[in-house]
Amino acid sequence: MGEVKVPDMVNLVMFIFASHIDYWFNEVRPVLEGRFGPMDYISDVLDFEKYTLYYSEEMGQGLKGRLVSFERLVHPFQLADIKRETNEIEKMFSIEGKRKVNMDPGYIHHTQFVLASTKHWGNRIYIGKGIYAEVTLVYVRGEFRHMEFTYPNYREEEYKKHLEKIRELYLKKRRKMMK
Repeated sequence: MGEVKVPDMVNLVMFIFASHIDYWFNEVRPVLEGRFGPMDYISDVLDFEKYTLYYSEEMGQGLKGRLVSFERLVHPFQLADIKRETNEIEKMFSIEGKRKVNMDPGYIHHTQFVLASTKHWGNRIYIGKGIYAEVTLVYVRGEFRHMEFTYPNYREEEYKKHLEKIRELYLKKRRKMMK
């Protein structure tokens, strides 16, 4: 029989994307930091529209985003609440019922990158409160590796490079916490 263990704390990560990303990022950042604490990593602007046009009708053209990390570690069970809260924040910034900014929360653990979703799919596990989680990338032999179902943007080295930098920050925080 296996022994029940307390799970590791994880690093909250969010992909924030919008048309006019600099404007919307500056608008939502204080709200996000008010709720989740200071950001300790903000990526360069990343192209998002080249991977999908799914959001263009609602959010406009030229979608770009930033991957961010939060300084404070969270417990993995918090992911469902965090996703529900980011959905509410998106509504706060909506205009005439259309989102202007999208926030996709997830977390980095030393072995994986996990994303939250409201949508069920065969590769997603229900984690409660109407939210599912998917292991988007796994960390194997010194790098993040994608899987068959991984979203196209997270298959790209540019995204993985930023996530690996966040993973390094996480490992430092984790070591400090374990002392």
